[in-house]
Amino acid sequence: MTTLWGSKKKDDDDIDDVLHVNGGEGSDNMARESEDGPRPRSARASREPNERDRLLPRNPRPPHGDGYLDPDDPAVSPYNLWTVRALRALSVIFLAITFIWWVLLLVSIFVSPPGLSTRGSGFFDFAYTTLTAGMLLNSLLFFSAPSLAMRVSQGVIGLIIVVDLIIIVSVARIRGEEGPPGIASVVWGVFISGWCVLTDRVVAWGKKEEEERLTGRPETRRTVREWLAVITATTILSIYIAITILMTCTLILRSRDASLEMDGERYFVDGDKYAVHLACVGNGTTSASGKKSPTILLEAAEDPSEFDFEHWLYNAYENGTIDKYCYWDRPGYAWSDNAPSPHSAGMSADNLAEALALAGEEGPWILVSAGYGSIVSRIFSARHFRDVVGIMLVDPLHEDLLHRIASPMRGFILWGWGVISPLGIQRITGALFGGRSREDRVYGKDAYQGGKYIKAQLQENLVADSLTRSEVSTARTVQGVKTPLVVVSSGISCRKDEDWKRKQEDLTKITDNLVSWDIVNKAPHYIWETYDGRQIMEKRLGELVKSGKSEKKA
Repeated sequence: MTTLWGSKKKDDDDIDDVLHVNGGEGSDNMARESEDGPRPRSARASREPNERDRLLPRNPRPPHGDGYLDPDDPAVSPYNLWTVRALRALSVIFLAITFIWWVLLLVSIFVSPPGLSTRGSGFFDFAYTTLTAGMLLNSLLFFSAPSLAMRVSQGVIGLIIVVDLIIIVSVARIRGEEGPPGIASVVWGVFISGWCVLTDRVVAWGKKEEEERLTGRPETRRTVREWLAVITATTILSIYIAITILMTCTLILRSRDASLEMDGERYFVDGDKYAVHLACVGNGTTSASGKKSPTILLEAAEDPSEFDFEHWLYNAYENGTIDKYCYWDRPGYAWSDNAPSPHSAGMSADNLAEALALAGEEGPWILVSAGYGSIVSRIFSARHFRDVVGIMLVDPLHEDLLHRIASPMRGFILWGWGVISPLGIQRITGALFGGRSREDRVYGKDAYQGGKYIKAQLQENLVADSLTRSEVSTARTVQGVKTPLVVVSSGISCRKDEDWKRKQEDLTKITDNLVSWDIVNKAPHYIWETYDGRQIMEKRLGELVKSGKSEKKA
């Protein structure tokens, strides 16, 4: 029976339920009941169900007689509050901003956009931005499962990053290397860590409020799914804490290394974008006729000059073979800053020329170089051939073999090492348990573990077979043909690699004035590591010095 407002009375609803329970046979049953009288209730309840019966009642009753919802009901959610929804939306926006910044920093490692180049490696600000994005992503994934453990972990991360910020700002060398992009990345990380703590706390409050409103009491238990979410989020944040601690230890080592004294000075080059280290030893002599003795200009191979290449030259200076020599660090090596990307060998040659001019050093020069450094020296010689009176190449790298250091796989591996370099695992363990010193980390046996060195190697890899190859090919064309030339090759390298031997022979023809070509038996690529190698190198260097003096007199 329907009322005026279209609703059924309670008696009618009960009849409808009975009709549905009886599988739709209501009309026949009611007719029989009207004729034979009402059937007993037990008889109706004992009827076997069939395929037409409903599995659930038409109008299920609420789980609680007091009208509250069950705590597991999906309607009991903190998302009912606009504050919680707004915080989640802002978190998504912050994640998008962080991702854009992350992409820009990633690109700047390979090609530096205007305003984003730094004097450091660029891997530290990239690491902080990656950590920030990870915190935001973790917060969003487990947004509806707040916990005290997550808030404590996020707070610990924020405090550690604050310590990192203090170290970066306090140490002048690190502050200059990281620059505005690095400092901004750290500040953004501090802000996001605090934001994650705030959002987690607000969501916990919202969850409690909705549970009290909809279920009558705040829920103290968690479902298995919620426990898994909390455990997973806390585990991820624990890993983030370990990462930030390692980065802080690396920053402490960097601040200590920044106090290491150096010979010579640092000179800002390329429009004061970055500084390179240059040092000179000895005093040049001048003859009665006013002719200056040549100065030896040292260009290292694949390691900083100070590691061991400069040592044999100092012995030559002590022995009186030479009067003066200068050495420098290419961008990214030892005390020199990293240059913006891309950076070729020709750009390094220009940096060297500018640093020499700023230091007031003048030729004539005798260029001594090894390995990859020979590429830089040959370009420098071609661009300043009037001031170069001798060239000495020690197991040099030929331009036709530049593809070996330009392989994509090598570049990808270098980039991977650079990304994890802020953790400083090898450096920290070496300092704690290996007895490694500041000298080892700045220019010694552990220098290859630093982000600056890795960035320099990556830059050489990126343009070795393009810009650098083009520059050195042009240099060979314009090289002064009368310049005295000495080539000293590794016997081990020549025996192992026929291509290397043929290219060594080809390099003896870059000028028409070959003084000597020596293949040192049993000597490795770093020929000066053997006694015979040092003896031959010093002997040939003395011959170049005499040739340079006689040439000047002539």
